[in-house]
Amino acid sequence: MRIAGIILLLCSIFLGSSALRAESQPKKPNFVVIMVDDMGYAGVSCFGNPYFKTPEIDRLAEEGMRLTDFHSSGTVCSPTRAGLLTGRYQQRAGIEAVIHPFSDHPEHRKGLQKKEVTFAECLQEAGYATGIVGKWHQGYPHNSPDYHPQHHGFDEFIGYHSGNIDFVSHVGDHEKHDWWHGLDQVNEEGYATHLINRYAEDFIRRHADEPFCLYVSHLAIHNPVQVPGDPVRRTEEEGWTRFKPRDEAERIEKFKGITLPIDEGVGQIRKALVELGLEKDTLVLFFSDNGASGDFPSGSPDLRGRKGSVYEGGHKVPFVAWWPGQIEAGTESVVPGITLDVMPTLLSLAEVELPAGRPLDGVDLSPVLLEQESLPERPFFWASMSNNGNRSEAMREGPWKLVVTHPKAKPGTFENERTFLFRLDLDPKEEMDLSEQEPERTAAMLAALKAWFAETQEKATPQPGGWLAE
Repeated sequence: MRIAGIILLLCSIFLGSSALRAESQPKKPNFVVIMVDDMGYAGVSCFGNPYFKTPEIDRLAEEGMRLTDFHSSGTVCSPTRAGLLTGRYQQRAGIEAVIHPFSDHPEHRKGLQKKEVTFAECLQEAGYATGIVGKWHQGYPHNSPDYHPQHHGFDEFIGYHSGNIDFVSHVGDHEKHDWWHGLDQVNEEGYATHLINRYAEDFIRRHADEPFCLYVSHLAIHNPVQVPGDPVRRTEEEGWTRFKPRDEAERIEKFKGITLPIDEGVGQIRKALVELGLEKDTLVLFFSDNGASGDFPSGSPDLRGRKGSVYEGGHKVPFVAWWPGQIEAGTESVVPGITLDVMPTLLSLAEVELPAGRPLDGVDLSPVLLEQESLPERPFFWASMSNNGNRSEAMREGPWKLVVTHPKAKPGTFENERTFLFRLDLDPKEEMDLSEQEPERTAAMLAALKAWFAETQEKATPQPGGWLAE
């Protein structure tokens, strides 16, 4: 009896200490990365939308932090997504322009190659459940099966591969049906944003007992212009019928109708996290992939340019971070950030090592988000290429912004170079060209911009096609 009692005592001590150690182990944070499409800087009311309120996104800002000087790394869809996923300038991945829907376009056959390392792969290897719901736009699967998101670190994928789909019929911009569950294309009824919201919440609920990273990549507010209840605007047989509003009032009403389902989805995610007791374990990020498109007035009147432009209106976007208990409620920061920073921030918070041999261009934003600290000053670069092969570049260094255009250049080339210099702290609308008053600064920044681009191309991932391919 005496021996049995000692054994029981030792077992209880061992089990108790094991439980104590388990409780003391810090839980890895969860991540929800929400990226909307074509929403300019003033697309939500907490960043100045004058037309309507976005209460759920505003609530994230009230309970978290706004970054008021945040930028996309690209000025259009595919490049920004490549940069976001890899934490490296998308030029290194060979994705400079929209991966075009038409098969005869020079950029059509490009896509995210398997040699790239994504934040999903790094977190997946660290034990995270990973998923993407919504838009991928990193290559068409009929060109290569390697382009599927499940070959880039995502355990689960529900969404579409193309640049946009009809919200109702789910026919893509390549005029083929484009709605997938994993590696299988499926027919599923439902308004696209509602489906994205539902599957995002479902992923969170199914993985509540393990660390997870969910990438919610919205179709809205990209065209086609469709709100819940609208008819099909694109079919495989008849192509796309573009919506033309009768007047500005109808245009604003469509803008509101296409935006509020995103807001509702943000609320679904927040409520699910609170209900599951995960809100203090989960970082939620909300931002856009580029500036405002011409379909809706989501851009700020204080910024020049829009989607596709290297002026501020083409890449300055709203950014909200929410993490109750970690991010101080109602804070904001003027520290500049870029979508390339998302990957190093997630990996730092998860205590996951950065990918070997592939240095990241982004930096860890957690000191800004968690401690309201500043960061060392760094340059930012943009290199954009339009669907017709026209290039433009920009560089920012402190308050100075260099813009380079190439009017009437041969597609894909850097011919006909024109330079402009602005001082953003005194001229946020980029109206006063100071290049003639500051020739030395202009020359130095132009040299730095060209050196940066050349460096990205030294080991850039080869891609099929391209404007200058022989």
